Amino acid sequence: MSRNHVDHNDVAKFAQDKVNLPKAKADEYRAQARRLREKLEGHLKEHPDFSLKKMMISGSLAKGTALRSLNDIDVSCYVQGADAPADISKLLEYIAERLRKAYPNLSPDQVTPQTYSISVSFKGSGLDVDIVPILYYGDDNWYGNLISQDDGSFLKTSIPLHLDFIKKRKQAHHQHFSQIVRLTKFWARKEKREKEGFRFKSFMIEMILSKLCDQGADFSDYPEALQSFFTYIATTNMRELIIFSDYYAPSTAGAITTPVKIVDPVNAGNNVGSLYTNAQADMIVEAALDAGDAIDAALSATTKQDTVHYWQKIFGSSFQV
Repeated sequence: MSRNHVDHNDVAKFAQDKVNLPKAKADEYRAQARRLREKLEGHLKEHPDFSLKKMMISGSLAKGTALRSLNDIDVSCYVQGADAPADISKLLEYIAERLRKAYPNLSPDQVTPQTYSISVSFKGSGLDVDIVPILYYGDDNWYGNLISQDDGSFLKTSIPLHLDFIKKRKQAHHQHFSQIVRLTKFWARKEKREKEGFRFKSFMIEMILSKLCDQGADFSDYPEALQSFFTYIATTNMRELIIFSDYYAPSTAGAITTPVKIVDPVNAGNNVGSLYTNAQADMIVEAALDAGDAIDAALSATTKQDTVHYWQKIFGSSFQV
């Protein structure tokens, strides 16, 4: 295979310039979330009727897999107390009201309950913080009930264990695991823009790459690592069971009959692909086949123009060398 025109270093530079959230911006976002947490914690110390047990950044910013296009961040809010409502809409309004009191300088429309979270908009930075409530019952591993973004049901989860799970895979591959996650998320984002009905959760991408990581895949060469990702999807037809044993025995998951079977690494009862239909799974497989073919063509192209053309099939017109 020829790499005269585009090689690992070129893909890495593209990622740095076009894909990754700059470190300065990531630090700014984390500081904003930290100030929000400190402000709310200070308010609640004076109002002990509401028990805030922990607030922590979650999602891609916490995992180090955020894209440059990030414009909001997730902050998980563990709440415990007899007065905290179990009804979702009431719980969201309950927390929103306390946020408004903690931030009296914010106008009411800057703190708004959404379907399953509370959005806090900071006009100065243009940043939105999504407060995601988790009802907590004192578990040592910080398990609690999160409001599912899929259907609004309560879902057992542990944010610290999720972050620990990804941290282990990052440690196995230093910066490369995070970078391949970001590159594949960037590809999936392009597919969503271009293909009506295309769905591919970032969390599912992380789990596929975690499986490849555990199987010993080498992520240090980005064209080869991307090809491994697309090949896995194509050869398994997106139907292979993906499950991990970090925090539970895989046998506890029971039988799974849905087409896509990707089990949450901290909750054996949560198949994160349960709502994906055969048609949606097939769209992912078809897109992966096309991307894999494009990488093969790029690595064997004889001219720079053709090579860049094939890489643009994966990453879009922003890919330039």
